[in-house]
Amino acid sequence: MKALVTGGAGFIGSHLVETLLARNDEVWVIDDLSTGRYENIAHLEGHRGFHYTVDTILDERVVREFMSKVDTVFHLAAAVGVAYIIENPLKSLETNIRGTEIVLKHANEGKRTTVMFSTSEIYGKANSQPCKENDDRILGATTISRWGYSDSKAIDEFLSLAYHREKQLPVVIVRCFNTCGTRQTGQYGMVIPRFVKQALLGHPLTIYGDGKQTRCFCDVSDVIRGVLALVETPAANGNIFNIGTAEEVTIEDLAKRVKRMTASASPIEYIPYEKAYEQGFEDMHRRVPDLTKIRETIGYEPKVSLDQLLEKVIAHFKS
Repeated sequence: MKALVTGGAGFIGSHLVETLLARNDEVWVIDDLSTGRYENIAHLEGHRGFHYTVDTILDERVVREFMSKVDTVFHLAAAVGVAYIIENPLKSLETNIRGTEIVLKHANEGKRTTVMFSTSEIYGKANSQPCKENDDRILGATTISRWGYSDSKAIDEFLSLAYHREKQLPVVIVRCFNTCGTRQTGQYGMVIPRFVKQALLGHPLTIYGDGKQTRCFCDVSDVIRGVLALVETPAANGNIFNIGTAEEVTIEDLAKRVKRMTASASPIEYIPYEKAYEQGFEDMHRRVPDLTKIRETIGYEPKVSLDQLLEKVIAHFKS
């Protein structure tokens, strides 16, 4: 495979690049380092199959040049993290919508298989749980910044499906549910690295809201394994798939688990959403993926438990 990974210096992207290179694939990376980090891919320099540039997907010249060299595109470049999106709403919308339009336009020129990385934020405040790929979306008012991210990724999905239906572009859309692992930082609101760092430093573990909200945290290795299997499965073309794990935990219990596993004496503090993010911020009480579709299509089952994931992240921070 000759692959373009947009956002390849990011958390998920860098793990994907590593996996592709380990298979002896050739990989080109575009990343503007707005949320990605060069340190995530520095160890890959010198690998004969690795090529990268620090640039934005809004630069059509660069996208066109790299696209001409590949047969498969993994599109991860996007504004990510609730905190980042609230602080940078305009840039987030521009990157997620205009950037995706550019990527799809040039992928279509050679009918390059395109994997669109979407998000569980698509579901918004959906009452139906677990979330199924064809469920209705329920969102809040446009005055709440976080819903702009959900809408921008929904437009990415609409664009991808339109290219598939009208132009016959091979497209697979994956909706990631709380992907975690080594190299992920808590800088943009990701809770596991934030809790682990706080616990190891002896700082209070800060829970936003009452901590009763539940999430499912999936190891990045499981996500990448599933994505690569979907790319190689013809029946996945033109479809949307949830990807993650169904192992559910409250944020409060997650904090207690991190404390126990790090033997930390850190206290737990509760911070109102309005103080952590913005006035009127809305969160989802429960978000669990229905994995029936991906299971039936590729036999996907996550292999890494939450405790194993936490052990890996804790060891990474200690090192």
